[in-house]
Amino acid sequence: MKNELRVIAHIETDFKTKFGIPRQSGLVDLEGLIVFEPEFRNDDALRGIEDFSHLWLIWNFSKSERENWSPTVRPPRLGGNKRVGVFATRSPFRPNPIGLSSVRLLGTVKTEKGTALRVSGADLMNGTPIYDIKPYLPYTDSHPDAIGGFADEKLKDNLKVNFPPKLLNLIPKNKKSALLELLSEDPRPHYINDDERIYGFEFAEFEIKFKVKDNVLTVVNILN
Repeated sequence: MKNELRVIAHIETDFKTKFGIPRQSGLVDLEGLIVFEPEFRNDDALRGIEDFSHLWLIWNFSKSERENWSPTVRPPRLGGNKRVGVFATRSPFRPNPIGLSSVRLLGTVKTEKGTALRVSGADLMNGTPIYDIKPYLPYTDSHPDAIGGFADEKLKDNLKVNFPPKLLNLIPKNKKSALLELLSEDPRPHYINDDERIYGFEFAEFEIKFKVKDNVLTVVNILN
């Protein structure tokens, strides 16, 4: 076997574009399905995986690849105005476009493409290639006394969400709470604050249109 990264799976999520994806894994309790590539559809490779509650996903920033890299980036968390070192951030624009996410394992499911993994809390766009899956070990992977640098500074409180019932009723019941949670986290880039602007992002089979004013997010339309 050559010493090279190979895509072992892709994930299916309700996030069709980068806009609107949670900024970190675990923020929104929304399900995803990890479907393995034909070469890796072997149930033996999953033996014992359901003994773990959480998994690490190592994946590819497939929509953020660039030929050149910069040693500094502007994190949205800092308003997009201050530069810090790329290795001090989780920016997708890196020398190697590799992402790392922790997800909750809900179980395995049989599909027409072999055994797949049901997970929750993924911050990955639909179709994202996955390089590897590893179990999350709470006694080594969790550090309650860790310091989070600039990411510890929550620059914005959660928004209050005004979702008119006639529009909310268009959303499937099993996706409503996750969408409300996602909207309360403020999907906008941190450096954009325009009271009159209508934003939109794709979620499942819908396009959610909303405005934000005085810390209140109001859904103005839903397209499908």
